[in-house]
Amino acid sequence: MAIADDLKQYNLITYILYILGFIIGVTPFIAIVMNYIKRDEMRGTWLESHVDWQIKTFWISLLGYIIGGLLTMILIGFLIVFVVFIWHIYRLVKGLIALNNNQPVQA
Repeated sequence: MAIADDLKQYNLITYILYILGFIIGVTPFIAIVMNYIKRDEMRGTWLESHVDWQIKTFWISLLGYIIGGLLTMILIGFLIVFVVFIWHIYRLVKGLIALNNNQPVQA
């Protein structure tokens, strides 16, 4: 298996870990560590966009969920959590489709 194929497989695993995070809360934290570990190895390849995409998705989603969670006391938080959830799913699906098509993620 070529190095690019190994890195693509690695990206697929991290996407799956992010998806599993909706059921098993700890897996996105494993995935983000994995992203940072392999980030330099993917520089200059079409897979670099996937690592950057996943990292950005993780941090923005985490921030959104925290803010939404804190604001649930005044009810607007439920809307924020819902919007972040939909955005989070969109980003993961869009990234997986691009990965499956051997293409970089287009923002």
